[in-house]
Amino acid sequence: MSARGTAPAASRALPLRAELRRQLGRRRTRLSFLFLLLLPLLLVGAFALGDGGSDGGGASFVDLAQTGAPNLVVFTLFASTGFLLVVLAALFHGDAVPSEASWSSLRYLLTAPVPRGRLLTVKLAAASLTTLVALVVLPLWTLLVGLVAYGTEPYRGLAGETIGWADFWPRLAIAVAYLFVNLFFVAGLSFLVGTITDAPLGAVGSAVLVTIVSSILDTIDALGDLREALPTHFQFAWAGVLTSDVDYAPLATGATWSLGWALLLVGASYVLFARKDVLS
Repeated sequence: MSARGTAPAASRALPLRAELRRQLGRRRTRLSFLFLLLLPLLLVGAFALGDGGSDGGGASFVDLAQTGAPNLVVFTLFASTGFLLVVLAALFHGDAVPSEASWSSLRYLLTAPVPRGRLLTVKLAAASLTTLVALVVLPLWTLLVGLVAYGTEPYRGLAGETIGWADFWPRLAIAVAYLFVNLFFVAGLSFLVGTITDAPLGAVGSAVLVTIVSSILDTIDALGDLREALPTHFQFAWAGVLTSDVDYAPLATGATWSLGWALLLVGASYVLFARKDVLS
């Protein structure tokens, strides 16, 4: 076949829609989303088994979580940011390429022909979209659960400020968007390791371990401003949009660092995978 005929065939190979459909249909994806759906139900059940807390007027974050649906959403996102969302992003991205190797289909894909660059691009896009879907499903489902369990009271902050529903929606959207961007480091690192190893667990575990180490280092005040370069330093910056005086500077700084790390890690993924021997 001529080069002119090969190029269109390669561009049509491995369409994003098909890859996304396959990723969403995988068992580990279904189980991940099942856990996301169970999480707010487990939280409501745990709150119900407690001593009932206060009437919502105190400073307890747990008490405020029971004052209305918006507060339950914020509590769930806060509880998920440091670990659960990290694991999900690492799982979706770290398993993207190694899964093909474990199924012995990676060689076939690259000789179909599917150019290596296109393979990585489609895999990365499908994993990122799956992560985004999870980030959208979690607060929306939690909001529905919260409406049934705690009613339609507006969001109430720890300082006593109140955010009405009209203002809460755009702020929630900003928080979710920032969480997605902040997970770029985890996505990039797990994706990079996944292009090096054929073991999905190694790719996922490496990203989670580095994130945990970063969180530990972030507690060391002696590091000073160097902590801003840590991928977890600004992971909770999204909470700033739910205050009376919103400061977008931490979000901008955190997003910039996350994008920088992601570009470096994903770029390394393409370079290393282009040189990797997967056809022997």
